[in-house]
Amino acid sequence: MTRFDVVRDPLWNNIRLDADTLAIVDTPALQRLRYVRQLGHAFLVYPGATHSRFEHALGAYHLARRALDELEQAGDVRPDPAERARLKLAALLHDIGHYPFSHALEEAGLARHEVLAGRHLASGELSARLAAVGTPPDRLLPLIQGTARDPLAGLIAGSLDVDKLDYLSRDAWMCGVPYGVIDVDRLLGSLTVAPGPDGRPTLALHEKGLAALESLLFAKYQMYRNVYWHHAVRSATAMFKRLVRRAIAGGRLAADGVAFATDDGLIHDLMREDTTGLAHALRERRLAKRALDLPAPELAAELAPWPSDDPALLERVEDQLARDVGLAPGTLFLDLPAKADMLALDLPLVKRDGTVTQLAGTEAGAHLGLPRVAAELYRSARRLRVFVIGTAALPAKAIVALVSLPRAEVAARLADHRPLLRD
Repeated sequence: MTRFDVVRDPLWNNIRLDADTLAIVDTPALQRLRYVRQLGHAFLVYPGATHSRFEHALGAYHLARRALDELEQAGDVRPDPAERARLKLAALLHDIGHYPFSHALEEAGLARHEVLAGRHLASGELSARLAAVGTPPDRLLPLIQGTARDPLAGLIAGSLDVDKLDYLSRDAWMCGVPYGVIDVDRLLGSLTVAPGPDGRPTLALHEKGLAALESLLFAKYQMYRNVYWHHAVRSATAMFKRLVRRAIAGGRLAADGVAFATDDGLIHDLMREDTTGLAHALRERRLAKRALDLPAPELAAELAPWPSDDPALLERVEDQLARDVGLAPGTLFLDLPAKADMLALDLPLVKRDGTVTQLAGTEAGAHLGLPRVAAELYRSARRLRVFVIGTAALPAKAIVALVSLPRAEVAARLADHRPLLRD
């Protein structure tokens, strides 16, 4: 009989860990996640948001085990023990490469955490333990990076993966907000396997789970609008991005080392030589204040991507804007977060008569109400904000015009020392 240890969890109650899983949990690489907060600086707004990537990893593992049980009991799929173990461990380790302070450092231009997962999986004690339990790292990485073609790969990276089911539920619970309520039991009980667009078997959803799926999508929208993109969270994130970029540029911090740091370890290193003053300001919750805050529906229909995907250009723009309005460089932060796939879907739907259709694009709108208004909801969640340390008057129309300009035009104005803002 397999022996289990039980971890008590505030969200899922009892999480059972078998001996092989415990061997992985007790490695330094996974234990590091105890000291990496799930939501970065959100605890400065929601005091309960101090939960860690470690808790989330255990939750994702637990939901992967439950999903596999549901699929096997329904007779939809019977993975062999090795595949079952691989899927559960991929869920446990899906965030193994995560930086401190949530996704802020990816926004700052560092490599995505899925890319860094390979370094963690292939080195040190974790690699040895994975080999010992018969699950080599190269069998886990495609699942974590979303490139695997396995029928059940969608449990780890997909429209209905266990990552989303846990983080939306856990983040809402720990923040004390009512937005992340998801019928997880219904969703897990509605999973099946069906042919995808290429004919290969893949994770799918029974029609009976549509209402629960729509609740997940709306919960995601609400969490971004009210928690992840809360103005104070975004102010702290913008300050932190600038702080880390300056420390790396000045040689005070090594980008490679950040991937193995913890929240407290990184902020301690940053405070030792805080040439910007931002590390101490964050530690004492002295956040930059909003000088401009406009909802995306009031902006141009087409916004340029550079404010969210080109941190080097953004930093140059911020410093020039600061000079233009009488502030010191490094004290103005422009923020326009983006997540274009926030409400995207792409998975097969098995109808009650047994036919299969793909929940993606316009076809999703034929079965769910929310995808028909997904573009409007995403737009309503976004806001253009300019945060400042100090006091400044900003011309709103000129700022809006600026973030609508193509990347090349903005770069050219900076290079030619032409004004960024025009009346």
